[in-house]
Amino acid sequence: MNKNKKDVKIETKRGSVNQDEWPEPVVRVQSLAERNLSSLPDRYIKPASQRPNTTEDAPVATNIPIIDLEGLFSGEESSSDDVIMARISEACREWGFFQVVNHGVRPELMDAARENWREFFHLPVNAKETYSNSPRTYEGYGSRLGVEKGASLDWSDYYFLHLLPPHLKDFNKWPSFPPTIREVIDEYGRELVKLSGRIMRVLSTNLGLKEDKFQDAFGGENIGACLRVNYYPKCPRPELALGLSSHSDPGGMTILLPDDQVFGLQVRKDDTWITVKPHPHAFIVNIGDQIQILSNSTYKSVEHRVIVNSEKERVSLAFFYNPKSDIPIQPLQELVPTHNPPLYPPMTFDQYRLFIRTQGPRGKSHVESHISPR
Repeated sequence: MNKNKKDVKIETKRGSVNQDEWPEPVVRVQSLAERNLSSLPDRYIKPASQRPNTTEDAPVATNIPIIDLEGLFSGEESSSDDVIMARISEACREWGFFQVVNHGVRPELMDAARENWREFFHLPVNAKETYSNSPRTYEGYGSRLGVEKGASLDWSDYYFLHLLPPHLKDFNKWPSFPPTIREVIDEYGRELVKLSGRIMRVLSTNLGLKEDKFQDAFGGENIGACLRVNYYPKCPRPELALGLSSHSDPGGMTILLPDDQVFGLQVRKDDTWITVKPHPHAFIVNIGDQIQILSNSTYKSVEHRVIVNSEKERVSLAFFYNPKSDIPIQPLQELVPTHNPPLYPPMTFDQYRLFIRTQGPRGKSHVESHISPR
């Protein structure tokens, strides 16, 4: 142990905590699920106002938009391109979420990515502890978000790793089992970086900007990319718990590979929770807070959460495409009306994401608290 290393402390409402360790022993949700409990431990029981409530859910047939990208990135202009781009624009403004098919990523790679991670999470808990994470970077095997002692917990375990920038990408921090996991995830990450860059160009163009405007604001090629793989074990009382509490994503854009056999993601639309029905081999694209800020709130980051299941486990892969961590992000000048100041003051992504890393997921409270006073 390095005796010269200084502990880093961060402030919460309950005082300062050591950023290098969790405030209390971490319990793996997988280990709880394997006990075949008939009741739910108190720490996982959500307040009544936060629990899933089927009476508030949208009709079963309701779903987020599904957009076919076929031909959009071929390099050849087509009359269908305008229709596709218009549908993406509407989804970003009205929903903050949409599914994409014919996106250019091989279905075989998508399946291999999900199933490699499923195999990893099926390992005994002790076999995964070597990858245990800390609240400093969250990199590795984890079971909680936020560092508040005694906080309500979500019914999930996860694995978080960096893909970009290159100096943060460390294969030694990636699992070595199953044997193909590192190779598969490396290819998967490269493909999603490409797809994200293409969608970013569409988002810029749809606002009347040069197609590289959003990308340049994120740092050009010097962006950040990371992956959070979520494992939601079977839950004895799913009506009392959440796999992931309500939040909007703090980063730029999220591309989610869902478990298309088990529904779980819910998106908030007009005070109603809509359970997303994943289309086979579709990705779910989610506008994050940084794009809401860049667009001066033309595009919306939207609250979402994850419900759990008493009969089936669920595995999903959330890929995050983020700005370079030390670049101040603020509304683009072209999108700020001359008679009004920008909605948000400048803030780096490093500063911004400290909120969810310390406080955990809390609806839209962070981005709303970031609005400039009028």
